Amino acid sequence: MASETNETREKSLNFLEEIIEESIARGEKRVQTRFPPEPNGYLHIGHAKSICINFGLAKKYGGRCNLRFDDTNPVKEDVEYVDSIKRDIQWLGFQWAEEHYASDYFDQLYAWAVELIRKGLAYVDDQTQEEIRENRGTVSVPGTPSPWRDRSVEENLNLFERMKNGEFPDGAKVLRAKIDMAHPNMLFRDPIMYRIIHAEHHRTGDKWCIYPMYDYAHGQSDSIERITHSICTLEFDVHRPLYDWFIRALDIYPSHQYEFARLNLTYTMMSKRKLLKLVQEGAVMGWDDPRMPTICALRRKGYTPASVRNFAEMVGVAKRDNVIDLGKLEYCVREDLNKVAQRRMAVLNPLKVTITNYPDGQTELFTAVNNPEDETAGTRQVPFSKVIWIERDDFMENPPKKFFRLSPGGEVRLRYSYLIKCEEVVKDDAGNITELRCTYDPMSGGGSSSDGRRVKGVIHWVSAKDAVEAEIRLFNPLFTKENPDDVDEGQTWEDNLNPESMVRITGYLEPSLREVPVGEAVQFERVGYFCPDTDSTPEHLVFNRTVTLKDSWAKINR
Repeated sequence: MASETNETREKSLNFLEEIIEESIARGEKRVQTRFPPEPNGYLHIGHAKSICINFGLAKKYGGRCNLRFDDTNPVKEDVEYVDSIKRDIQWLGFQWAEEHYASDYFDQLYAWAVELIRKGLAYVDDQTQEEIRENRGTVSVPGTPSPWRDRSVEENLNLFERMKNGEFPDGAKVLRAKIDMAHPNMLFRDPIMYRIIHAEHHRTGDKWCIYPMYDYAHGQSDSIERITHSICTLEFDVHRPLYDWFIRALDIYPSHQYEFARLNLTYTMMSKRKLLKLVQEGAVMGWDDPRMPTICALRRKGYTPASVRNFAEMVGVAKRDNVIDLGKLEYCVREDLNKVAQRRMAVLNPLKVTITNYPDGQTELFTAVNNPEDETAGTRQVPFSKVIWIERDDFMENPPKKFFRLSPGGEVRLRYSYLIKCEEVVKDDAGNITELRCTYDPMSGGGSSSDGRRVKGVIHWVSAKDAVEAEIRLFNPLFTKENPDDVDEGQTWEDNLNPESMVRITGYLEPSLREVPVGEAVQFERVGYFCPDTDSTPEHLVFNRTVTLKDSWAKINR
């Protein structure tokens, strides 16, 4: 039995967990990870997966996870992004052990660059970016060495210090590692370590005008923090040999990099550059537009942290890139909200119903269950009156068989309330149905009827005089194609934007929905999950559709 248990446990481990357990078995008792975002934009669902992996592994193995900002490009970085990243991580339910910035290590990184120059492993190059790119060669053609590759150590030290002191303009010089211009891995062909950027840094001000490149700064920052498992997405696998080269050349703590497949979702764009373009061109309402894949957008849309974490766990940790169906994310959201979201009644496509035998001016309250999945959720009171709204789809004048909702002469139960029977259909001059006139059974309140009869149909409703009018935003996928980059000749990815990604309608809500906090999702019974938007005010309620009750958007283009 013990062997079966061990075998089952082993099979359940992902490859990163296997690596950590192997290192622990070899005697490495410490697990230290880090999450290293660039503060140049808002995090998206792909970053959420990385957050869950890095923080989750540290938690599972009793280790620590640092938050380290890769702030090496002052032109694109902003404190706004730093703050948003912290907020997103904490919203997901994680807390970092230590907060660091690559800029914390600029002095040490500079000193190590000087050390590499002294060892003859780095040099100052006067070529332009275009010349460096042209002379790098191709996969099948070796690169051409820079004319300045064999500068003396003394000259390189002097020029590098003058670069630091601001004596040269942007682009005039760079510091390059001196490795191998014929190496099959193009990244080894004398990669750039430092470039000149005269720009104010959000943390260091104008102290520096040279800034390290990612491939130089990342591994050394890991080493300084003694990161045991530097976990990156798969596109960085070709960078790993260079990561190791710098560490060996400097003879510092040997952090090691491991790669996993990044998260790709259908109908979703993950490129920061393209997402920024959508924001700048006004195609969306901002970084937190509920149609965006950013974490702040998921929060605004009403997603729960648990649903995102559950999605990351469901997707798992893979070694090969793949595309995940957006429906899986929505499934996780439904599963979590079904357990925690309170129920409310709202009518989004209203049809007026007058209950002719109900007393004029009377209002009574019915007790409604807040969440049948949660016994601790309690109940609420819902007002009922002579005129109510029901969903237009809950009435058919000529219904097919097995249509158990309202029809002429038919009877249904109003959720939590009375049985009503349709006696008359009122139409306008064009033949459109404008009103139903019904009677109610006054003895049927609370689930019973006067003669013991039972009906199969139960529909939701809202008292017309008590209803709260609200703007309802129905969100659909932002793109019409599973792969937004799949375009026809002469088109761009922007041609795949879904013109119906947001539809605005007017809905009528039960009055208790005035009290729901912004961002907290509730279930509109029989309709879907919705939450108040950040645009919502007491004078103008705005609710976003978080997710439908079942997968309906997948019918797009099918």
